[in-house]
Amino acid sequence: MVLLHLVDAFSDRPFSGNPAAVCLLDAPRSDEWMQQLANELGYSETAYVARVDSGLSLRWFTPTIEVPLCGHATLASAHVLWSVGRAQGTVRFETKSGTLTCERKAKVIQIDLPRSELSDVPPPVGLFTALGGAKPVTLKRAHNDQLLVELADEDSV
Repeated sequence: MVLLHLVDAFSDRPFSGNPAAVCLLDAPRSDEWMQQLANELGYSETAYVARVDSGLSLRWFTPTIEVPLCGHATLASAHVLWSVGRAQGTVRFETKSGTLTCERKAKVIQIDLPRSELSDVPPPVGLFTALGGAKPVTLKRAHNDQLLVELADEDSV
């Protein structure tokens, strides 16, 4: 059995925030199957959660590739597990980026992400447009070529 949930991360109302699909699997599925479903859904990320011997496995696929880490889909996955009664308290996910831990803190979810060395980087072409004109307070590149973009406040996010 597969349970599919559509979650708007970083928001308390539907059709806002950062959408992610969360797929709760009864058993691990093939990479091809997960890629095909992610492509069909068309979300920026689809998260796949499965029980494994070590606990919970979590993987993320865009419509075209598997990615090594996705924060908003991890938060969405923890939210879904708590909402459907499949987890209580701290949630630990085994991922290709290491163990990720999520905890509920009042009305927010706190996530413990892996540490990465950061370096200064100039803004890529199109970044300001992609951010709706918001100017980053901080812009860094991680060793895995991902960008860390810090914005001034919640409204900018």
